[in-house]
Amino acid sequence: MTSMTLDRASAPAASVRARIPDDKAMLRTAAELTRDLVQPRAGIYWADLIASSVVGYGALALAIATASTAVMIVAGVVSMLALYRGMSMIHELTHVKHAQLRGFRAGWNTLIGVPMMIPSFMYEGVHNLHHAKTRYGTSEDPEYLPLALMKPWTLPVFVIVSMLAPVGLLIRYAVLAPLSALLPRLRTAVVSRYSALSINPSFRRRMPEGEERARWVRLEAATSVWAVALIVLTATGVIPFKAFAIFMVVGAGVALINQVRTLVAHLWENEGEAMSVTAQYLDTVNVPPPALLPVLWAPVGLRYHALHHLLPGLPYHSLAEAHRRLSKVLEPASPYHKASYKGLPALVGKLAVATIRPR
Repeated sequence: MTSMTLDRASAPAASVRARIPDDKAMLRTAAELTRDLVQPRAGIYWADLIASSVVGYGALALAIATASTAVMIVAGVVSMLALYRGMSMIHELTHVKHAQLRGFRAGWNTLIGVPMMIPSFMYEGVHNLHHAKTRYGTSEDPEYLPLALMKPWTLPVFVIVSMLAPVGLLIRYAVLAPLSALLPRLRTAVVSRYSALSINPSFRRRMPEGEERARWVRLEAATSVWAVALIVLTATGVIPFKAFAIFMVVGAGVALINQVRTLVAHLWENEGEAMSVTAQYLDTVNVPPPALLPVLWAPVGLRYHALHHLLPGLPYHSLAEAHRRLSKVLEPASPYHKASYKGLPALVGKLAVATIRPR
């Protein structure tokens, strides 16, 4: 779903970061040292997906069934974190070669995508644009806003508004999807504006063609049926309102965590110019060990987000090893080390300070 428009503070016409040239030694070393890490391991992917789903839905069922408020809260938090991990695997679907993980996309959509109303087409065909060298950080990047150059109030609004995501997704699939099948003009708007997990309000997407279009239609139909059934069964009392409310609250919690993670995934300092790969890397964030909490708020390799931008073809389970190798080999002066940060509070503080800095 697209976000609201956020005001920008005044900024220099040219971004200093955008003028950083590529460090060819770093890029060459990164490619050479990780050639043996590019193969996705199906066992890890499936085990992670199944475990996240079992824990997530099991804890959700406990939160719904229990009469204890304390148990409900604890179970709800566990469900939220587990389902967040499962949903984060949508990122892997946009990068992995599906021939190497046969059936995984269908499995993910069955267990996570359709039930949580974020079928994979919401990200496939969108996220790859974020990695395009000529698009990153520009107005054509669906996942970029120069938040560091905006007004201070935009940061809390950016985070808080994300909690409306479950309601927006329910409307998207239970109301807009069926209506758009009958109204061509509405269909155009739904496809272009309400079919992408993006944060750039100016981004518009096109309906894919061929096999991708057929997959889109199947997944959208399945998600629409589920969303309509959820509303009807709740309205008729088949699903207790408590169960529906807890499901929506858990979804809002997932969206909130993800938006906080998005807030610190980049430094957001580019003003719209094309950037070199090194500049893109330095505008992105790694939060490596010894920090522990990123395991929860940046799961499935997202704690190595800068490294992922450097080597987008690496599966998530290879990123920790790649980071260890590069950290050991690259000299201290290498730009590689400048993208690592200690944790969430420092990153949020850095971004907040940037928004109030005189320009």
